[in-house]
Amino acid sequence: MSFPVIKKASYVLVNTPDMIIHNGTTQTLERETNPDSDYLKQIKDHLRSFEDVVSYAPNQTYIGNLTPEELALRKRPWHSEALEGAQRYGKFGEIMPQDEFYGLIKISDVFDLVKLEKSFTASVKEKFMKHPVLNSKADALGEGEEIVDIEKMVESHVAEGLYENGNLVGCVRRAHEHDKNLSSHIMVENLAVKASGVLALMHLVKELDVDVNSIEYIIECSEEAIGDMNQRGGGNIAKAIGEIAGLRGATGSDMRGFCAGPTHAIITAASLVKSGIYKNVVVVAGGATAKLGMNGRDHVKKNLPILEDCLGGFALLISENDGINPVLRTDIIGRHTIGHGASPQAVLEALVLEPLEKAGLKITDVNKFAPEMQTPDITEPAGAGDVPTQNYKMIGALAVKKGQIDRKDLPGFVTEHGYPGFAPTQGHIPSGVPIIGHGREYMLNDKMDNFMIIGKGSLFLGRMTNLFDGVSIVVEKNNGNKEDSSENTGISKEEVKAMVADAMKDFAAYILNK
Repeated sequence: MSFPVIKKASYVLVNTPDMIIHNGTTQTLERETNPDSDYLKQIKDHLRSFEDVVSYAPNQTYIGNLTPEELALRKRPWHSEALEGAQRYGKFGEIMPQDEFYGLIKISDVFDLVKLEKSFTASVKEKFMKHPVLNSKADALGEGEEIVDIEKMVESHVAEGLYENGNLVGCVRRAHEHDKNLSSHIMVENLAVKASGVLALMHLVKELDVDVNSIEYIIECSEEAIGDMNQRGGGNIAKAIGEIAGLRGATGSDMRGFCAGPTHAIITAASLVKSGIYKNVVVVAGGATAKLGMNGRDHVKKNLPILEDCLGGFALLISENDGINPVLRTDIIGRHTIGHGASPQAVLEALVLEPLEKAGLKITDVNKFAPEMQTPDITEPAGAGDVPTQNYKMIGALAVKKGQIDRKDLPGFVTEHGYPGFAPTQGHIPSGVPIIGHGREYMLNDKMDNFMIIGKGSLFLGRMTNLFDGVSIVVEKNNGNKEDSSENTGISKEEVKAMVADAMKDFAAYILNK
C-alpha cells in the first residue's frame, strides 16, 4: 500500500491583546494573588498594535509571506524592525484582529453563550462580509445585545467579559450554574480554541481540490480539554470544529499529548490513510488562551512588548498518495519509549538517530529538522534561550558522535539543517508542524528532498508521571511512484498480471479436465 501524502497546510494567527489581560493564565493568576501589582498596571503600555503584529517578521513567516531563509537574514531582535509591505493574508492563512475573532467565537457557539453588543456586532458583520472565508457566516452573528444586559451578566459573575481596547463589547455566559468545568472562564478557553481551529480549517478547505464531503475523519490536537464534571476531558472539539466549517461527511476525535500532540496526530492520521480505513483525514488545532502573555512579566521587566499576543492555529489534509504531494514516511518513525530516559541526548537519540539508522540513513541525509520552533524573541528574554538552535546543536552533536560530521562543522550544521523559530509559544503549535507549509512548497518545486517533524511533550506537567514524551516522522518528496519502495518485491506489475493469468488458465484447464 502507498505512503499517504500531505495535500495542503494552513496556518492562522489571532491577535488578542485584551485577552492577554483577561484570559492569559499569568495575568489572571497575578490578578488573584497580587491585584495591585506593578506588572498589571504596566501591561497596557506594552501591548502591540495590530499593525505591529502583522509587520512582525516571524508572523509573516508563519502565514507564508516570508520564507524561513529570508527570516534568518533579518537582524534580531525581529520586533525592533517592522517588515515593510507586510500583509494580513498569506499563502497559508491569515492574521486575524481581535474584534473579528470575537465574531468568530460567536458563530462557533451553538448554545447561545456568547453575547456581543449591537453596534459592535454590526461593525464585525460588515467586516465578515468582506472576509475571504467567513463571508457566508455574516448573518449568523445576529443583531447583538444591549450593552446594559451584558454589563449585568458580567457584574453578577454569570459571564466573563470580552473587551476591545479596554471597553466591554460582549461576554461569554457560564454553561452551568455549579459545574466548574462549564464556568464562563473555561467556556472562553474552549470557544477560543474551537474558533481558532475553525479559522484554520476554513482556510484549509478554501479552494481545495478535494470535495470537503469526502473528508472522513478529523483529529483535533490542541492543548485544551472539553467536558463536564462527570467527564472533564471527554471531547470532542474535532467534530465541533468540523460542524462549523461544514465538513458534514466527517467524524473525528481529540488527541492530546501536550506539545507532542500534533505529531502524534499526524502519525495517526497517516496510519489511518495508509491502512485504507479513511482516504482523507484532517489534523487541526486551535490556540490556547491560557498561554497568552505567558512570559509577559519578563518582557515587561526588560521594557519589551508582550510578544505572546497571538493565538496560533493550523490544519493539515492527509490523503492517499496522488504521486505529487510530499509523502509521510510511515516506515521512519521515532518513538521516545518509557525506557529511553529523559536526558536531552536520550530523547534525541530516540527521535532522530534510531529511526534514521533503522532506515539506513544518516542524520546528514535529512535536509531540515523541525523540533520546537518557538520564536527566540519570546523565549530568550525569559531565560529559556533560543530553543530551536539548542535542538539543532544537540542533533549536530549526535552527528559528530557518529562520525557523520567533524566537530568544527557543527555551526554550519545548525544553519544547513535548521530553521530559525517563527511560531508563537502555544506549546503544541511550534512543535514540528510549522515547517510543513514551507517544506511542502519546497518539495513541490524540487527545492527540498525531505524534512523531519519532531514533537516533544512534557508529560510530567499533568502530575501523573515524571516521563517525557516524543515522536517523529520523516516527510519526503514524492517520486511519482504511488507504490512504497519498502514494499517492492522486485516483480513488476506486468509480471504479476502475467503470473495471475497463467494461474487462472491452469486452474480452468484443471476444472475442464476433471
